[in-house]
Amino acid sequence: MSEHNNKPTKKTALLLTGGGARAAYQVGVLKAISQQYPRSSKLPFQIISGTSAGAMNGVAMACYASCFHLGVKKLEWIWRNFHTSQVYYADYFRVFRQLFRGMFSAFQADYANKKPVSLFDNKPLRQMLTKVLDLKRIDRNILGGYLSSVSVTASCYNNGDSITFFQSDEALEWRRAKRCGQRTLLGVHHLMASASIPMVFPSVRIHQQYFGDGSVNQLAPLSAPIHLGADKIFIVGVADPRKNEPAQRMLHHPDIATIAGHLLDTVFTDSLNSDLERMQRVNTTVNTMRQHGVTTELKPLQSFVINPSQNFGQIASEHFLSLPIAVRTILRMTGIRQHSDSSLASYLLFERHYTKRLIQLGYDDAMAQMDSIMQFLREDNDD
Repeated sequence: MSEHNNKPTKKTALLLTGGGARAAYQVGVLKAISQQYPRSSKLPFQIISGTSAGAMNGVAMACYASCFHLGVKKLEWIWRNFHTSQVYYADYFRVFRQLFRGMFSAFQADYANKKPVSLFDNKPLRQMLTKVLDLKRIDRNILGGYLSSVSVTASCYNNGDSITFFQSDEALEWRRAKRCGQRTLLGVHHLMASASIPMVFPSVRIHQQYFGDGSVNQLAPLSAPIHLGADKIFIVGVADPRKNEPAQRMLHHPDIATIAGHLLDTVFTDSLNSDLERMQRVNTTVNTMRQHGVTTELKPLQSFVINPSQNFGQIASEHFLSLPIAVRTILRMTGIRQHSDSSLASYLLFERHYTKRLIQLGYDDAMAQMDSIMQFLREDNDD
């Protein structure tokens, strides 16, 4: 065997962030990348880390790690045929029953066996995930060498920690301030916990703890792939493009809809940007130490980030009327209309016309950067 083949291969991680219906964008990016590989190729990522809706996409890809094309095709079919009723109940009776149930729960005694409070009931999502995901394939793919690790991150309401549940061939559990990694066999309940947007979807109980959306309290989104052994991290985000123009002047106090949208934008995007800046500072420090002959256990990490080139809120406003009438009624009660200055609808619009548009946007954005993407994925990984 040649010296080149003895060289350890760098592990590349795929990091998929949260964002509700916005996660359809990630499918478009993966579709574009898959077309650059032969049809029989395995997944080009040895590690998959996901949060919220990104966790569902990531676990779906982990189930088909042995065939990249097949995994993307199945995932795309689901997103291209989405209806809101597949994610949460959207008829008048069950929407308002859920709303009144939450209101009356406030009057129950503390010792009562209370049901989780949320705006919508997402039982249909659990049923769909149980039907379409064969999670036993993850273990087989790890044992077959097609995958090294896969993780799902959720936020624990008991103590406010960010918990990463993972399956791996070699990674060890870890604990840091306000975050930890727990080895387990991933199940649908982990995905439901990771995607339980606070107040929108109900919390999920795992053993004796209650969990919500993994993007909440996730101070270090890069932590999971790093602890799982990643040398390079390919990140597909869902943050709206930043404008260089000055802040918009507001004539009145922001309404509930605007505040809710702002909070979701902060939860799903800001921590990632901060963690990337931290990683770049560490890389600079490590390289400086090496130049001066100082040894360290730290290693520099490479990263590639792709974010949408268009505003999701604007796209959502074009498809707002495709939402079920009952859902639109609830949103109007919070001040959200078709052209409202709130991004909340862009997270809840699980309708195929909207998700198809996001898939195409992800595909176009990835194709526009494909040379750089493939250089990043293939660098130091040539057979």
